[in-house]
Amino acid sequence: MRKRKSESVAEYNILALDDEVGILDSLSVVLKRNGYGFEGVTSPNDAVELIRSGRFDMLILDYMMQPINGDKVVERIREFDRELYILLLTGHKDMAPPLETIKALDIQGYCEKNDKFDQLILLVESAIKSIIQKKTIARFRDGLSKILDAVPKIYQLQPIGYILEGILSEAMTLVGGTSAFVLVDNTNDLSSDHKSIFRGVGDYNKTIEDFMAMLDPTLMEHIGSSRMTQQTVVIDSGIILPLINEFKQTIGVIYIDSDTPEDAQKLLEIYAAQAASAISNAFLHSLVNTKNDELNKTYDALRKTYIDTVEALRLTVDAKDEYTRGHSDRVAYFAGKVGKAFRLSEHDLETLRIGGIFHDIGKIGTSDEILQKADMLSGSEYEIIKQHPLKGAHILAAMSMFEDAVPLIKCHHEWVDGSGYPFGLKGEEIPFLGRILSVADAFDAMTSTRHYRSKLNLANAKDQLIKGSGTQFDESVVEVFIKVIVDDFQAVMEEFDGTMRPA
Repeated sequence: MRKRKSESVAEYNILALDDEVGILDSLSVVLKRNGYGFEGVTSPNDAVELIRSGRFDMLILDYMMQPINGDKVVERIREFDRELYILLLTGHKDMAPPLETIKALDIQGYCEKNDKFDQLILLVESAIKSIIQKKTIARFRDGLSKILDAVPKIYQLQPIGYILEGILSEAMTLVGGTSAFVLVDNTNDLSSDHKSIFRGVGDYNKTIEDFMAMLDPTLMEHIGSSRMTQQTVVIDSGIILPLINEFKQTIGVIYIDSDTPEDAQKLLEIYAAQAASAISNAFLHSLVNTKNDELNKTYDALRKTYIDTVEALRLTVDAKDEYTRGHSDRVAYFAGKVGKAFRLSEHDLETLRIGGIFHDIGKIGTSDEILQKADMLSGSEYEIIKQHPLKGAHILAAMSMFEDAVPLIKCHHEWVDGSGYPFGLKGEEIPFLGRILSVADAFDAMTSTRHYRSKLNLANAKDQLIKGSGTQFDESVVEVFIKVIVDDFQAVMEEFDGTMRPA
Protein backbone atom coordinates (compact mmCIF):
# COMPACT_ATOMS: atom_id res chain seq x y z
CA MET A 1 0.00 0.00 0.00
CA ARG A 2 1.30 3.43 -0.76
CA LYS A 3 1.63 6.28 1.69
CA ARG A 4 -1.02 8.84 1.00
CA LYS A 5 0.21 12.27 0.04
CA SER A 6 -0.80 14.42 2.98
CA GLU A 7 -2.56 17.72 2.53
CA SER A 8 0.34 20.20 2.53
CA VAL A 9 -0.29 23.75 3.72
CA ALA A 10 1.94 24.86 0.85
CA GLU A 11 -0.98 23.94 -1.42
CA TYR A 12 -2.94 26.82 0.11
CA ASN A 13 -2.24 30.41 -0.93
CA ILE A 14 -2.92 33.42 1.23
CA LEU A 15 -3.25 36.99 -0.05
CA ALA A 16 -2.71 39.88 2.37
CA LEU A 17 -3.93 43.45 1.78
CA ASP A 18 -2.56 46.24 3.97
CA ASP A 19 -1.49 49.79 3.25
CA GLU A 20 1.53 49.35 5.54
CA VAL A 21 4.41 47.60 3.78
CA GLY A 22 5.98 46.73 7.13
CA ILE A 23 2.90 44.71 8.11
CA LEU A 24 3.01 42.83 4.80
CA ASP A 25 6.70 42.05 5.26
CA SER A 26 6.05 40.69 8.76
CA LEU A 27 3.11 38.58 7.53
CA SER A 28 5.25 37.25 4.69
CA VAL A 29 7.95 36.07 7.09
CA VAL A 30 5.52 34.51 9.59
CA LEU A 31 3.23 32.77 7.09
CA LYS A 32 5.98 31.48 4.80
CA ARG A 33 7.84 30.17 7.85
CA ASN A 34 4.72 28.17 8.64
CA GLY A 35 4.63 26.73 5.14
CA TYR A 36 1.89 28.77 3.48
CA GLY A 37 1.98 30.26 0.03
CA PHE A 38 1.88 34.04 0.44
CA GLU A 39 1.55 37.25 -1.56
CA GLY A 40 1.05 40.77 -0.21
CA VAL A 41 -0.32 43.93 -1.89
CA THR A 42 -1.06 47.49 -0.79
CA SER A 43 -3.64 48.33 -3.47
CA PRO A 44 -7.30 47.32 -2.92
CA ASN A 45 -7.83 47.20 -6.70
CA ASP A 46 -4.88 44.83 -7.11
CA ALA A 47 -6.25 42.64 -4.32
CA VAL A 48 -9.68 42.42 -5.95
CA GLU A 49 -8.20 41.42 -9.32
CA LEU A 50 -5.89 38.83 -7.76
CA ILE A 51 -8.84 37.28 -5.93
CA ARG A 52 -10.76 37.27 -9.20
CA SER A 53 -7.97 35.12 -10.70
CA GLY A 54 -8.95 32.27 -8.38
CA ARG A 55 -5.42 31.57 -7.17
CA PHE A 56 -6.04 32.30 -3.48
CA ASP A 57 -7.77 30.36 -0.74
CA MET A 58 -7.75 33.05 1.91
CA LEU A 59 -7.60 36.83 2.24
CA ILE A 60 -6.15 38.66 5.23
CA LEU A 61 -6.82 42.38 5.07
CA ASP A 62 -6.55 45.45 7.25
CA TYR A 63 -9.82 47.12 8.18
CA MET A 64 -8.56 50.71 8.42
CA MET A 65 -6.96 51.58 5.07
CA GLN A 66 -6.68 54.43 2.64
CA PRO A 67 -8.43 55.27 0.36
CA ILE A 68 -11.18 52.76 1.38
CA ASN A 69 -11.73 50.57 4.42
CA GLY A 70 -11.53 46.81 4.35
CA ASP A 71 -15.28 46.23 4.50
CA LYS A 72 -15.72 48.08 1.20
CA VAL A 73 -13.08 45.87 -0.40
CA VAL A 74 -14.91 42.79 0.88
CA GLU A 75 -18.19 44.10 -0.58
CA ARG A 76 -16.60 44.18 -4.03
CA ILE A 77 -15.14 40.70 -3.63
CA ARG A 78 -18.43 39.20 -2.42
CA GLU A 79 -20.09 40.35 -5.63
CA PHE A 80 -18.27 37.54 -7.47
CA ASP A 81 -16.89 35.23 -4.76
CA ARG A 82 -18.98 34.09 -1.78
CA GLU A 83 -16.65 31.21 -0.82
CA LEU A 84 -13.34 32.96 -0.13
CA TYR A 85 -12.25 32.75 3.51
CA ILE A 86 -11.67 36.33 4.78
CA LEU A 87 -9.91 37.38 7.96
CA LEU A 88 -9.90 41.03 9.05
CA LEU A 89 -6.96 42.62 10.88
CA THR A 90 -7.64 45.54 13.19
CA GLY A 91 -5.29 47.84 15.03
CA HIS A 92 -7.63 47.76 18.02
CA LYS A 93 -10.79 45.79 18.80
CA ASP A 94 -12.76 49.02 19.18
CA MET A 95 -11.98 49.78 15.53
CA ALA A 96 -13.48 46.54 14.20
CA PRO A 97 -16.60 46.85 12.01
CA PRO A 98 -20.02 46.18 13.55
CA LEU A 99 -20.99 42.52 14.01
CA GLU A 100 -23.86 42.98 11.55
CA THR A 101 -21.36 44.03 8.88
CA ILE A 102 -19.12 41.05 9.56
CA LYS A 103 -22.08 38.66 9.23
CA ALA A 104 -23.52 40.34 6.14
CA LEU A 105 -20.17 40.12 4.30
CA ASP A 106 -19.45 36.53 5.40
CA ILE A 107 -16.23 37.61 7.08
CA GLN A 108 -15.17 34.50 8.99
CA GLY A 109 -13.08 36.21 11.68
CA TYR A 110 -10.96 39.11 12.77
CA CYS A 111 -7.80 39.52 14.75
CA GLU A 112 -6.02 42.39 16.49
CA LYS A 113 -2.59 43.26 15.18
CA ASN A 114 0.33 42.56 17.49
CA ASP A 115 4.03 41.82 17.23
CA LYS A 116 3.83 38.09 18.03
CA PHE A 117 1.19 37.01 15.48
CA ASP A 118 0.35 33.98 17.68
CA GLN A 119 -3.38 34.58 17.54
CA LEU A 120 -3.21 35.15 13.78
CA ILE A 121 -1.39 31.84 13.16
CA LEU A 122 -3.99 29.96 15.22
CA LEU A 123 -6.78 31.59 13.24
CA VAL A 124 -5.06 30.81 9.94
CA GLU A 125 -4.58 27.14 10.94
CA SER A 126 -8.25 26.93 11.89
CA ALA A 127 -9.20 28.62 8.63
CA ILE A 128 -7.17 26.16 6.54
CA LYS A 129 -8.91 23.23 8.25
CA SER A 130 -12.25 24.82 7.39
CA ILE A 131 -11.13 25.39 3.79
CA ILE A 132 -10.06 21.75 3.48
CA GLN A 133 -13.43 20.58 4.78
CA LYS A 134 -15.30 22.86 2.38
CA LYS A 135 -13.24 21.64 -0.56
CA THR A 136 -13.84 18.03 0.46
CA ILE A 137 -17.58 18.63 0.67
CA ALA A 138 -17.52 20.39 -2.70
CA ARG A 139 -15.57 17.52 -4.31
CA PHE A 140 -17.96 14.99 -2.84
CA ARG A 141 -20.99 16.99 -3.97
CA ASP A 142 -19.59 17.41 -7.48
CA GLY A 143 -18.52 13.77 -7.58
CA LEU A 144 -21.96 12.52 -6.59
CA SER A 145 -23.44 14.77 -9.24
CA LYS A 146 -21.12 13.22 -11.83
CA ILE A 147 -22.12 9.74 -10.69
CA LEU A 148 -25.80 10.59 -11.04
CA ASP A 149 -25.11 11.93 -14.53
CA ALA A 150 -23.08 8.86 -15.46
CA VAL A 151 -25.46 6.15 -14.23
CA PRO A 152 -28.01 6.43 -17.08
CA LYS A 153 -25.19 6.20 -19.62
CA ILE A 154 -23.63 3.04 -18.21
CA TYR A 155 -27.02 1.34 -17.94
CA GLN A 156 -27.81 1.82 -21.63
CA LEU A 157 -28.09 -1.43 -23.58
CA GLN A 158 -24.94 -1.29 -25.68
CA PRO A 159 -22.27 -3.84 -26.57
CA ILE A 160 -20.35 -4.79 -23.43
CA GLY A 161 -17.10 -3.27 -24.73
CA TYR A 162 -18.65 0.17 -25.10
CA ILE A 163 -20.18 -0.05 -21.63
CA LEU A 164 -16.85 -0.98 -20.07
CA GLU A 165 -15.08 1.88 -21.83
CA GLY A 166 -17.79 4.27 -20.65
CA ILE A 167 -17.44 3.05 -17.07
CA LEU A 168 -13.68 3.62 -17.15
CA SER A 169 -13.99 7.07 -18.69
CA GLU A 170 -16.53 8.22 -16.11
CA ALA A 171 -14.46 6.76 -13.25
CA MET A 172 -11.37 8.63 -14.38
CA THR A 173 -13.22 11.96 -14.41
CA LEU A 174 -13.96 11.52 -10.70
CA VAL A 175 -10.26 11.47 -9.77
CA GLY A 176 -8.50 13.02 -12.74
CA GLY A 177 -6.97 9.72 -13.86
CA THR A 178 -5.49 9.29 -17.34
CA SER A 179 -5.37 5.50 -17.71
CA ALA A 180 -7.48 2.62 -16.42
CA PHE A 181 -8.52 -0.95 -17.08
CA VAL A 182 -11.26 -3.35 -16.03
CA LEU A 183 -11.11 -7.12 -15.62
CA VAL A 184 -14.61 -8.52 -15.29
CA ASP A 185 -16.31 -11.93 -15.23
CA ASN A 186 -19.42 -12.95 -17.12
CA THR A 187 -21.36 -14.30 -14.15
CA ASN A 188 -24.35 -15.01 -16.39
CA ASP A 189 -22.46 -17.55 -18.48
CA LEU A 190 -23.98 -20.97 -17.80
CA SER A 191 -20.90 -23.01 -18.71
CA SER A 192 -18.58 -24.38 -16.04
CA ASP A 193 -15.69 -22.24 -17.27
CA HIS A 194 -14.89 -18.99 -15.52
CA LYS A 195 -14.97 -16.46 -18.34
CA SER A 196 -13.44 -13.01 -18.02
CA ILE A 197 -13.05 -9.99 -20.27
CA PHE A 198 -10.57 -7.10 -20.33
CA ARG A 199 -10.91 -3.48 -21.44
CA GLY A 200 -8.38 -0.67 -21.10
CA VAL A 201 -8.17 3.04 -21.85
CA GLY A 202 -5.22 5.42 -21.98
CA ASP A 203 -1.94 3.53 -21.48
CA TYR A 204 -3.92 0.28 -21.12
CA ASN A 205 -5.69 0.58 -24.46
CA LYS A 206 -3.72 -2.43 -25.67
CA THR A 207 -4.16 -5.86 -27.10
CA ILE A 208 -4.64 -8.53 -24.45
CA GLU A 209 -1.09 -9.78 -25.04
CA ASP A 210 0.47 -6.31 -24.66
CA PHE A 211 -1.69 -5.57 -21.63
CA MET A 212 -0.61 -8.76 -19.89
CA ALA A 213 3.02 -7.83 -20.45
CA MET A 214 2.35 -4.66 -18.40
CA LEU A 215 1.11 -6.65 -15.39
CA ASP A 216 3.95 -7.22 -12.95
CA PRO A 217 3.54 -9.84 -10.18
CA THR A 218 2.97 -7.18 -7.52
CA LEU A 219 0.06 -5.62 -9.41
CA MET A 220 -1.37 -9.09 -10.07
CA GLU A 221 -1.13 -9.84 -6.36
CA HIS A 222 -2.93 -6.62 -5.42
CA ILE A 223 -5.67 -7.27 -7.97
CA GLY A 224 -6.21 -10.72 -6.49
CA SER A 225 -6.18 -9.30 -2.97
CA SER A 226 -8.89 -6.79 -3.89
CA ARG A 227 -11.01 -9.56 -5.42
CA MET A 228 -10.59 -11.91 -2.46
CA THR A 229 -11.11 -9.39 0.32
CA GLN A 230 -13.68 -7.25 -1.56
CA GLN A 231 -11.72 -4.22 -0.38
CA THR A 232 -10.28 -1.23 -2.20
CA VAL A 233 -6.50 -1.48 -2.53
CA VAL A 234 -4.41 1.67 -2.90
CA ILE A 235 -0.88 1.23 -4.28
CA ASP A 236 1.91 3.55 -5.41
CA SER A 237 0.67 3.77 -8.97
CA GLY A 238 -3.09 3.89 -8.48
CA ILE A 239 -6.22 2.42 -6.97
CA ILE A 240 -7.93 -0.98 -7.40
CA LEU A 241 -11.67 -1.26 -6.78
CA PRO A 242 -13.53 -4.56 -6.54
CA LEU A 243 -16.74 -4.89 -8.53
CA ILE A 244 -19.31 -6.57 -6.28
CA ASN A 245 -22.70 -7.62 -7.63
CA GLU A 246 -26.06 -7.77 -5.86
CA PHE A 247 -25.27 -11.31 -4.64
CA LYS A 248 -22.13 -10.04 -2.85
CA GLN A 249 -19.93 -11.80 -5.39
CA THR A 250 -16.78 -10.18 -6.76
CA ILE A 251 -17.17 -10.08 -10.52
CA GLY A 252 -14.00 -8.16 -11.35
CA VAL A 253 -11.89 -5.11 -10.60
CA ILE A 254 -11.33 -1.61 -11.91
CA TYR A 255 -7.81 -0.17 -11.79
CA ILE A 256 -7.15 3.56 -12.23
CA ASP A 257 -3.77 5.29 -12.45
CA SER A 258 -4.40 8.06 -9.95
CA ASP A 259 -3.14 9.58 -6.70
CA THR A 260 -6.58 9.36 -5.13
CA PRO A 261 -7.59 11.48 -2.10
CA GLU A 262 -9.59 9.68 0.58
CA ASP A 263 -12.85 11.45 -0.23
CA ALA A 264 -12.45 10.61 -3.93
CA GLN A 265 -11.86 6.97 -2.96
CA LYS A 266 -15.27 6.91 -1.27
CA LEU A 267 -16.83 8.33 -4.42
CA LEU A 268 -15.15 5.68 -6.55
CA GLU A 269 -16.47 2.95 -4.27
CA ILE A 270 -20.01 4.30 -4.67
CA TYR A 271 -19.49 4.45 -8.43
CA ALA A 272 -18.01 0.92 -8.54
CA ALA A 273 -21.17 -0.46 -6.95
CA GLN A 274 -23.24 1.12 -9.73
CA ALA A 275 -20.77 -0.09 -12.35
CA ALA A 276 -20.97 -3.69 -11.10
CA SER A 277 -24.75 -3.63 -11.41
CA ALA A 278 -24.53 -2.12 -14.90
CA ILE A 279 -22.01 -4.76 -16.00
CA SER A 280 -24.21 -7.61 -14.76
CA ASN A 281 -27.11 -6.05 -16.61
CA ALA A 282 -24.99 -5.72 -19.75
CA PHE A 283 -24.00 -9.40 -19.71
CA LEU A 284 -27.67 -10.36 -19.36
CA HIS A 285 -28.30 -8.57 -22.64
CA SER A 286 -25.01 -9.45 -24.34
CA LEU A 287 -26.68 -11.96 -26.66
CA VAL A 288 -28.71 -9.12 -28.12
CA ASN A 289 -25.84 -6.69 -28.54
CA THR A 290 -22.75 -8.82 -29.07
CA LYS A 291 -22.20 -12.01 -31.00
CA ASN A 292 -21.42 -14.83 -28.63
CA ASP A 293 -18.44 -16.02 -30.65
CA GLU A 294 -16.86 -12.55 -30.40
CA LEU A 295 -17.08 -12.66 -26.61
CA ASN A 296 -15.74 -16.20 -26.54
CA LYS A 297 -12.71 -15.19 -28.61
CA THR A 298 -11.99 -12.45 -26.10
CA TYR A 299 -12.45 -14.82 -23.17
CA ASP A 300 -10.17 -17.45 -24.70
CA ALA A 301 -7.44 -14.93 -25.56
CA LEU A 302 -7.45 -13.51 -22.04
CA ARG A 303 -7.46 -16.96 -20.45
CA LYS A 304 -4.58 -18.24 -22.57
CA THR A 305 -2.48 -15.10 -22.08
CA TYR A 306 -2.99 -15.03 -18.33
CA ILE A 307 -2.17 -18.73 -18.01
CA ASP A 308 0.98 -18.12 -20.06
CA THR A 309 1.90 -15.22 -17.78
CA VAL A 310 1.39 -17.23 -14.59
CA GLU A 311 3.30 -20.17 -16.07
CA ALA A 312 6.19 -17.85 -16.87
CA LEU A 313 6.17 -16.66 -13.26
CA ARG A 314 6.13 -20.27 -12.07
CA LEU A 315 9.14 -21.14 -14.23
CA THR A 316 10.91 -18.05 -12.90
CA VAL A 317 10.39 -19.33 -9.35
CA ASP A 318 11.67 -22.78 -10.33
CA ALA A 319 14.71 -21.25 -12.02
CA LYS A 320 15.66 -19.37 -8.85
CA ASP A 321 16.87 -22.57 -7.22
CA GLU A 322 18.39 -25.58 -8.99
CA TYR A 323 17.55 -27.77 -5.98
CA THR A 324 13.80 -27.17 -6.28
CA ARG A 325 13.60 -27.25 -10.06
CA GLY A 326 10.79 -29.57 -11.12
CA HIS A 327 9.32 -29.52 -7.59
CA SER A 328 5.95 -28.06 -8.60
CA ASP A 329 5.55 -30.54 -11.49
CA ARG A 330 6.21 -33.47 -9.17
CA VAL A 331 3.86 -32.12 -6.50
CA ALA A 332 1.10 -31.74 -9.10
CA TYR A 333 1.71 -35.28 -10.35
CA PHE A 334 1.73 -36.85 -6.87
CA ALA A 335 -1.41 -34.96 -5.87
CA GLY A 336 -3.18 -36.06 -9.04
CA LYS A 337 -2.32 -39.74 -8.45
CA VAL A 338 -3.66 -39.54 -4.91
CA GLY A 339 -6.76 -37.70 -6.10
CA LYS A 340 -7.51 -40.50 -8.56
CA ALA A 341 -7.16 -43.03 -5.73
CA PHE A 342 -9.83 -41.07 -3.85
CA ARG A 343 -11.95 -41.21 -7.04
CA LEU A 344 -12.22 -37.44 -7.27
CA SER A 345 -14.07 -35.83 -10.18
CA GLU A 346 -12.22 -34.67 -13.29
CA HIS A 347 -12.86 -31.10 -12.17
CA ASP A 348 -11.23 -31.72 -8.76
CA LEU A 349 -8.30 -33.49 -10.39
CA GLU A 350 -7.72 -30.50 -12.67
CA THR A 351 -7.96 -28.19 -9.65
CA LEU A 352 -5.37 -30.34 -7.86
CA ARG A 353 -3.09 -30.20 -10.90
CA ILE A 354 -3.29 -26.41 -11.11
CA GLY A 355 -2.82 -26.10 -7.36
CA GLY A 356 0.27 -28.31 -7.48
CA ILE A 357 1.85 -26.52 -10.41
CA PHE A 358 1.34 -23.05 -8.98
CA HIS A 359 1.45 -23.64 -5.21
CA ASP A 360 4.81 -21.85 -4.75
CA ILE A 361 4.22 -19.00 -7.20
CA GLY A 362 3.99 -16.57 -4.27
CA LYS A 363 7.77 -16.92 -3.87
CA ILE A 364 8.23 -14.79 -7.01
CA GLY A 365 9.01 -11.70 -4.94
CA THR A 366 11.17 -13.48 -2.34
CA SER A 367 14.88 -12.69 -2.54
CA ASP A 368 17.34 -15.34 -3.70
CA GLU A 369 19.31 -14.83 -0.48
CA ILE A 370 16.38 -16.19 1.51
CA LEU A 371 15.35 -18.94 -0.91
CA GLN A 372 18.91 -20.22 -1.27
CA LYS A 373 20.08 -19.73 2.31
CA ALA A 374 22.01 -22.75 3.59
CA ASP A 375 21.68 -21.85 7.28
CA MET A 376 18.55 -21.69 9.39
CA LEU A 377 16.31 -18.77 8.52
CA SER A 378 16.07 -15.89 10.97
CA GLY A 379 12.69 -15.02 12.47
CA SER A 380 12.15 -12.15 10.04
CA GLU A 381 13.20 -14.27 7.06
CA TYR A 382 10.82 -17.03 8.09
CA GLU A 383 8.01 -14.48 8.33
CA ILE A 384 8.74 -13.49 4.72
CA ILE A 385 8.62 -17.13 3.60
CA LYS A 386 5.31 -17.59 5.43
CA GLN A 387 3.76 -14.91 3.22
CA HIS A 388 4.12 -16.90 0.00
CA PRO A 389 0.88 -18.96 0.21
CA LEU A 390 -1.24 -15.82 0.51
CA LYS A 391 0.78 -13.91 -2.11
CA GLY A 392 0.41 -16.84 -4.49
CA ALA A 393 -3.32 -17.07 -3.83
CA HIS A 394 -3.69 -13.38 -4.63
CA ILE A 395 -1.77 -13.72 -7.92
CA LEU A 396 -4.06 -16.52 -9.06
CA ALA A 397 -7.19 -14.82 -7.71
CA ALA A 398 -6.66 -11.89 -10.07
CA MET A 399 -8.50 -13.95 -12.68
CA SER A 400 -11.57 -16.01 -11.84
CA MET A 401 -10.41 -18.92 -14.01
CA PHE A 402 -8.22 -20.05 -11.08
CA GLU A 403 -10.96 -19.50 -8.51
CA ASP A 404 -11.18 -23.13 -7.38
CA ALA A 405 -7.40 -23.52 -7.01
CA VAL A 406 -6.94 -20.40 -4.89
CA PRO A 407 -7.93 -22.04 -1.55
CA LEU A 408 -5.37 -24.82 -2.17
CA ILE A 409 -2.57 -22.34 -2.80
CA LYS A 410 -3.57 -20.41 0.30
CA CYS A 411 -3.60 -23.36 2.70
CA HIS A 412 -0.93 -25.80 1.51
CA HIS A 413 1.14 -25.05 4.62
CA GLU A 414 -1.72 -25.38 7.10
CA TRP A 415 -1.50 -28.27 9.59
CA VAL A 416 -4.50 -30.34 10.66
CA ASP A 417 -3.67 -29.60 14.32
CA GLY A 418 -3.92 -25.84 13.65
CA SER A 419 -0.21 -25.00 14.01
CA GLY A 420 0.43 -24.24 10.33
CA TYR A 421 0.32 -20.96 8.43
CA PRO A 422 -0.85 -18.45 7.27
CA PHE A 423 -4.18 -18.74 9.16
CA GLY A 424 -3.72 -21.59 11.62
CA LEU A 425 -6.62 -23.58 10.16
CA LYS A 426 -7.27 -27.04 11.56
CA GLY A 427 -8.94 -30.27 10.50
CA GLU A 428 -11.77 -29.85 8.03
CA GLU A 429 -11.31 -26.09 7.99
CA ILE A 430 -8.59 -26.97 5.48
CA PRO A 431 -10.09 -27.96 2.10
CA PHE A 432 -9.62 -31.66 1.37
CA LEU A 433 -7.73 -30.92 -1.86
CA GLY A 434 -5.46 -28.66 0.17
CA ARG A 435 -4.75 -31.52 2.57
CA ILE A 436 -3.71 -33.70 -0.38
CA LEU A 437 -1.48 -30.93 -1.75
CA SER A 438 0.14 -30.47 1.66
CA VAL A 439 1.28 -34.10 1.83
CA ALA A 440 2.52 -34.10 -1.79
CA ASP A 441 4.46 -30.86 -1.20
CA ALA A 442 6.05 -32.10 2.04
CA PHE A 443 7.00 -35.49 0.62
CA ASP A 444 8.73 -34.02 -2.43
CA ALA A 445 10.59 -31.57 -0.19
CA MET A 446 11.75 -34.44 2.03
CA THR A 447 13.01 -36.51 -0.91
CA SER A 448 14.80 -33.61 -2.62
CA THR A 449 18.20 -32.17 -1.72
CA ARG A 450 17.92 -28.63 -0.38
CA HIS A 451 20.51 -25.97 0.46
CA TYR A 452 20.05 -26.56 4.17
CA ARG A 453 20.00 -30.42 4.20
CA SER A 454 20.45 -33.58 2.19
CA LYS A 455 17.42 -35.47 0.93
CA LEU A 456 15.86 -38.19 3.04
CA ASN A 457 15.82 -41.75 1.79
CA LEU A 458 12.46 -43.28 1.02
CA ALA A 459 12.15 -45.13 4.32
CA ASN A 460 12.89 -42.01 6.39
CA ALA A 461 10.49 -39.93 4.33
CA LYS A 462 7.77 -42.54 4.90
CA ASP A 463 8.49 -42.46 8.65
CA GLN A 464 8.16 -38.67 8.64
CA LEU A 465 4.77 -38.89 6.93
CA ILE A 466 3.55 -41.42 9.47
CA LYS A 467 4.96 -39.36 12.34
CA GLY A 468 3.15 -36.26 11.06
CA SER A 469 -0.13 -38.09 10.46
CA GLY A 470 -2.88 -36.51 12.55
CA THR A 471 -0.79 -33.46 13.45
CA GLN A 472 0.69 -31.98 10.28
CA PHE A 473 -1.12 -34.20 7.80
CA ASP A 474 -4.58 -35.66 7.27
CA GLU A 475 -4.43 -39.31 8.36
CA SER A 476 -6.53 -40.63 5.46
CA VAL A 477 -4.41 -38.74 2.92
CA VAL A 478 -1.16 -40.07 4.40
CA GLU A 479 -2.51 -43.63 4.26
CA VAL A 480 -3.44 -43.37 0.59
CA PHE A 481 -0.30 -41.39 -0.31
CA ILE A 482 1.96 -44.08 1.13
CA LYS A 483 0.07 -46.81 -0.71
CA VAL A 484 -0.12 -45.01 -4.08
CA ILE A 485 3.16 -43.07 -4.16
CA VAL A 486 5.70 -44.19 -1.55
CA ASP A 487 5.29 -47.96 -1.71
CA ASP A 488 5.53 -47.93 -5.51
CA PHE A 489 7.87 -44.94 -5.79
CA GLN A 490 10.21 -46.19 -8.51
CA ALA A 491 7.34 -47.03 -10.87
CA VAL A 492 5.64 -43.73 -10.07
CA MET A 493 8.79 -41.75 -10.92
CA GLU A 494 9.30 -43.67 -14.16
CA GLU A 495 5.73 -42.86 -15.09
CA PHE A 496 6.27 -39.21 -14.12
CA ASP A 497 9.42 -38.97 -16.21
CA GLY A 498 7.46 -40.35 -19.13
CA THR A 499 4.83 -37.65 -18.82
CA MET A 500 7.50 -34.95 -18.78
CA ARG A 501 9.27 -36.06 -21.96
CA PRO A 502 8.33 -34.09 -25.10
CA ALA A 503 5.89 -35.95 -27.33
